[in-house]
Amino acid sequence: MPDLTDERYDKHREAGSILADVRAEAVEMVDVGASHLELVETVEDRIRELGGEPAFPVNISVDEEAAHGTPGIDDAATFGEELINLDVGVHVDGWIADSAITVDLSGNPDHVEAVDDALDRALELVEPGVEAGEIGAAVEETIEGYDLNPVVNLTGHGLGEYEQHTDPTIPNRAVGQSATLEAGDVVAIEPFATDGSGKVSEGSRTEIYALDREQSVRDRRARQALEEITERFRTLPFATRWLESSRPEMSLKRLERQDVIHGYPVLSEDEGYLVSQKEHTVIVTEDGCEVTTRA
Repeated sequence: MPDLTDERYDKHREAGSILADVRAEAVEMVDVGASHLELVETVEDRIRELGGEPAFPVNISVDEEAAHGTPGIDDAATFGEELINLDVGVHVDGWIADSAITVDLSGNPDHVEAVDDALDRALELVEPGVEAGEIGAAVEETIEGYDLNPVVNLTGHGLGEYEQHTDPTIPNRAVGQSATLEAGDVVAIEPFATDGSGKVSEGSRTEIYALDREQSVRDRRARQALEEITERFRTLPFATRWLESSRPEMSLKRLERQDVIHGYPVLSEDEGYLVSQKEHTVIVTEDGCEVTTRA
């Protein structure tokens, strides 16, 4: 069995503790009329104050949106009477914690209860030797008990050093073949529930990117942006608004066309349907799991 007192796991735990604190602060900021941009900038700054770094831009997903939404530069969006998902990531020296929570301002508490219960059921099953598909089956059964559908093309995932998504994959439905959890695995388990079809698709809006590869770039501004990306973010996702280089939108488009970076378009259900999410990061222990992101 891996040594769970190793420095790597301590950094996962430290990241999780920071995340639990800032997640609670973020929830308190969600109110009708409050600014999206103010919330994410406050939370990201708070992560740094507490000794971590954002593992990815704070995500705000509203109503049918499921993932990859974050404010742009000078974004004026505010919260309305909506279903709001907050997804927050923290890393300490590259070791990551990932957690999400749904706040209901829309009058749909069943969506929140469904993912809360599904995640609780999933966590009860986590131990060495359990099949990830068994966890997915429990998530699916719980969400369907609320007359909702799991989002089947979004999954939980492993967390590596400066790697936000690694093996093993943790499905949100029953599957025939899946990974077997092992002691020492660090995984994010994240049920999504919807009253829609259960499949999300990419939209046209992109504010989050990540580095694919380094290469020579002729355009001066794009080259400066690439230098900043490799120095500050490595391979972790970053937001357009994080870049200090001038005209970052144009530079990112050039880098994307050259396959130097890739974007994360906002993922959404069909308009008119709602998506909720709940997520915790766990370390698989010899006899169960340790939830690093629980307050």
